[in-house]
Amino acid sequence: MTHKVKGIGASMGIAIGKAFVLPTWEWDIREERMDPSDLAKEFERLYDGIRSSKDEIVFLQSEIREMVGREESTIFDAHLAILDDPIFMSEIQGIIQRQYKAAEVAVKEAIDHFVTMFDLLDDEYMKERALDIKDVGNRLLKHLLGAPEIRLPEDTQPYILVAKELSPSQLVHLNPQNVLGIAMLQGGRTSHSAIMARALGIPLVVGLEGKLSEPIQTGDHVIVDGENGYVYVEPNEEIKHWYEERRKAYIREADELAKIKDLPAATLDGHTIQLASNISSTRELDIALGVGAESVGLFRTEFLYMDRSYAPSEIEQYTVYREVAETFPGQSVIIRTLDIGGDKPLDFLQLADEDNPFLGYRGIRICLDQTDIFKTQLRALLRASAYGKIKILLPMISSLEELYAAKDVLEQAKQELKQEEIAYDEDILIGMMIEIPAAAALADLFAEEVDFFSIGTNDLVQYTLAVDRMNEQIAHMYDPFHPAVLRLIRSTVLAAKKHGIMVGVCGEMAGDPRAVPLWVALQVDELSMSSRSIPRVKHAIRKSSFEDSHEKVERVFQCRRKAEVDELLGIEHGPEAVDNKPETAQN
Repeated sequence: MTHKVKGIGASMGIAIGKAFVLPTWEWDIREERMDPSDLAKEFERLYDGIRSSKDEIVFLQSEIREMVGREESTIFDAHLAILDDPIFMSEIQGIIQRQYKAAEVAVKEAIDHFVTMFDLLDDEYMKERALDIKDVGNRLLKHLLGAPEIRLPEDTQPYILVAKELSPSQLVHLNPQNVLGIAMLQGGRTSHSAIMARALGIPLVVGLEGKLSEPIQTGDHVIVDGENGYVYVEPNEEIKHWYEERRKAYIREADELAKIKDLPAATLDGHTIQLASNISSTRELDIALGVGAESVGLFRTEFLYMDRSYAPSEIEQYTVYREVAETFPGQSVIIRTLDIGGDKPLDFLQLADEDNPFLGYRGIRICLDQTDIFKTQLRALLRASAYGKIKILLPMISSLEELYAAKDVLEQAKQELKQEEIAYDEDILIGMMIEIPAAAALADLFAEEVDFFSIGTNDLVQYTLAVDRMNEQIAHMYDPFHPAVLRLIRSTVLAAKKHGIMVGVCGEMAGDPRAVPLWVALQVDELSMSSRSIPRVKHAIRKSSFEDSHEKVERVFQCRRKAEVDELLGIEHGPEAVDNKPETAQN
């Protein structure tokens, strides 16, 4: 009987094949109390294990760099940092020294302590970092115990990999020719494993834990739909045929995408949209250029601030922003000011625990409260603007008062640089994110005060629909094509057009080819997305026309129900017409 389960699509593509279920680490560790005279020996064992683990991680890092590039290989920098982390290591050393326990026992207890602590946090980023700690800890335990590595099948028969969780270390050993797709019980779209799966081009669905009526077994026939987040176990022939046709369409599309890298994103009747990349570091610039990005539509600066014990200096930030601007000479580079809080904590800024951090102390609210940090960043942005077309983007604006206050700090930074005779672009453009419904409702007023809008679809959807997309119980309600969301987007674009300012869209919806008719019909100026989404969106734009898109979208805005929108835009959710038929339910 066909069993269908809904998870979270984390890497696009269709995979069809037999399952191989990856065993989980099981450690048989005896907790014997050591003789105090053996402490020095036990510490030496620990340090030997750490050295061996570091050597192995460096080797794996070089391997993954060859496979998927420099950016993804930096994942292992975080693993090396864990082995050097004084808090993690002092926890292990303390257990050995105070409780006279063996090194492997101390490592296991330290892993369990930190993983449990991170799992209790209402913070997706920290929960996913717990997997990194487990990965590093298991590597260290392997060396301490002399245990063999858990290996994948060594034959050449392709398979669907099924795992409770999958570490970056295990992903390094994957052969993309053999692994058709991956289904994971745990994990999220932003986990290191998901990032690497996308880089390797392997379809991935995560978040299946608790949703399977019975475990998937090695040898089961499985389909992984990495776009829509579905996994089918023992699918019937009709479902398999439907997905085989979808898989072939992906292959044909890939061949077409390779031919249009250097062509403009223009419709059949000449309407163009600028396609830009979302990036988080200068290491991603080569990837953006490689897929034909015309500019940077969103540079997330918060990653300059994370995983460090102090704020980045003005000169450090200036150097980074200047490099981004000079990489795209003559093209706009939109750099968003610090957007922390919510799912992005900072080690050096002690933020109080909040019951609902997404509705709390975050984004511009923190910047206006921590004006020294904010002004330092604005000075760095202004200085870098002398070397390119930098535009400053303000996040989480919900009122004119916040906007005025932010512009006041910017003006102070300008005056300081003038007094110091430091050059900057005196005509630098200032924009704001439209990601809170209040901002969309006041778009006509905001359009009089800023030079451009960037519609942040991820937050706009979750705030409009009151749906936390990381909450598995209601994740299915997170819907960018909900009529309420579409109306807010339309009113925002119309306000921007009325006042003659540029309007762009960033977030996952910008990189969804199914939304292209909407952007073409509304005459959005720019779409900014993950670099790897650019070819598919460009392909969709080049196949469309303004006339057809306008006609279709006019009907979309007359829809009262989400299902009507889906039908008009061709949004599919798996072969529903096939696997929901009563006569096929018995198969």
